[in-house]
Amino acid sequence: MRAVHITSLKGPTAIEVVETDEPTADAESVVIDVHVAGVTYPEVAQSYGTYHLQRAQPFIPGAEVAGTVRSAPSDSGLTAGQRVAAFPGVGGYAETVAAPPTAVFPLPDNVSFDVGAALPMNYLTMHFGLVRRAQLKPGETVLVHGAAGGVGTAAVQLATALDAKVIAVVSEPGKIDTAKTAGADEVVVADAFEDAVRELTGDRGVDIVVDPVGADRVSGSVRVLAREGRLLVIGSVGGDVAQVKVDSLMRNNLNVSGVGWGAFWSEEPSYLQEQWAALLPLLRADHLQPVMGRRFPLEQASQALLELDQRRAQGKVLLDVR
Repeated sequence: MRAVHITSLKGPTAIEVVETDEPTADAESVVIDVHVAGVTYPEVAQSYGTYHLQRAQPFIPGAEVAGTVRSAPSDSGLTAGQRVAAFPGVGGYAETVAAPPTAVFPLPDNVSFDVGAALPMNYLTMHFGLVRRAQLKPGETVLVHGAAGGVGTAAVQLATALDAKVIAVVSEPGKIDTAKTAGADEVVVADAFEDAVRELTGDRGVDIVVDPVGADRVSGSVRVLAREGRLLVIGSVGGDVAQVKVDSLMRNNLNVSGVGWGAFWSEEPSYLQEQWAALLPLLRADHLQPVMGRRFPLEQASQALLELDQRRAQGKVLLDVR
């Protein structure tokens, strides 16, 4: 089968497309013929060797896919030919991948492979963050940083579907339309987001901040939180340097919460299926429609990763495998 290999840790431009053996079916795995793979930031980090989970080289990256079941354990509830999304975690940039049944999700008839491949990483992460970590309530106001990227558009759309008001923050004016397409009520540019939030909320602030950017956004995010507000730390694509004054957390009774979706479900694999069950009504009602960015053939996987690495991505970047 065709697959992408990370053979050196020199970044996206060093990855290779090779012919390699298909994964072997066993009693514990679902084998999936991949149609579309989602592109995620962990794959960028893997290409540099900076991801927290290290793997021996060469290996096939690719955390999320959509395709059809080739074979499945008899007690999995899955059947050959069934359309699914999946989160194998690794191996998805290939024509065939194996995944545990707990990480394979049947697709409703109205959900395409493109949408399916865009869902697992970003939407399940944001469901964990907004629902479990922040305990979002209908009518609350959510501020989303990086709102034109894959995680950001997922956060905007899911928060909107859960009856929140959403203020989106983008890095430049050219990304405003993408955030609006995701469903944001208001879109502001990062350079002036604090003043804009105060004006939009009448100085009250927001209930929740979703932050996949980190770095210099953190202190400003704390300042725009309302009383008993919650800051969700999703990632740090802007860098790890961040400072928060502890007295500001105490003064307004603020919570800062790490969102480690993978760390959580790895100790409780059944949680993935609980999450999918919670998203299904929203998917069937077409309330979740991922904003699509650029798409690339498998042979141009390096260019797809550069979209994220160079922060050009607007919406979800995909790889066409078949």
